[in-house]
Amino acid sequence: MEFKSVLLDEKAIKRTLTRISHEIIEKNKGVEDIILIGIQRRGVPIAKRLAKLIEEFEDLAVKVGSVDITLYRDDLTELGEQPLINNSSIDVDVRNKKVILVDDVLYTGRTARAAMEAIIKQGRPANIQLAVLIDRGHRELPIRADYVGKNTPTSRKELVAVKVNEIDDEDSVKLYELT
Repeated sequence: MEFKSVLLDEKAIKRTLTRISHEIIEKNKGVEDIILIGIQRRGVPIAKRLAKLIEEFEDLAVKVGSVDITLYRDDLTELGEQPLINNSSIDVDVRNKKVILVDDVLYTGRTARAAMEAIIKQGRPANIQLAVLIDRGHRELPIRADYVGKNTPTSRKELVAVKVNEIDDEDSVKLYELT
C-alpha cells in the first residue's frame, strides 16, 4: 500500500462535522425526533461528535445508538463462517423517528443497505437519512448520502483510510494506492 495524499486533517474533519451538523439541523428544521445511529466501527464516534455539536448549537440532546451490520451483510460468506458480533445498541425506539445513519466512508452502498435493514427490523422509522464523512463513489446499489463531508472520486485500486481519535489516537483521512 502506497500513501498518496491526506484528504482531511484534524482541523478539516472538525470543520466538516460542524458543517454536517448544521445541515442536519437545517434539513430537519430542528432536531425534534432525531436519532443518530453510528455504523460500527468508526461511524459511532463520528455520530457522537455530531450529537455533541448539534447539542451545542440547539441546546437539545440528540440520542445516539450504534449498529453492527455484520450479520446483515450480503457478502457474509466472504467474512468467514462465524462472524464476530460487536454490539448493536439501538437501545432507542426508532419508530416514527428521523434516523440518521452515520458512517465514515460510503463506497458500494452495501454497508448502508445492511444497516437500514437492521434498523427497520427494530421498528419503522419516519425516515432514514445517511451522513458520511467521505463519499468515494463506486455504488453497486441505488443509495446516496444526504450529508457528505467530502466527495472524493477514487479508483477501485485506492483505499480511503479514516482514523478517529477515539479508536486510532489520530484524526485523519488518507488516500492510499493498493499495490
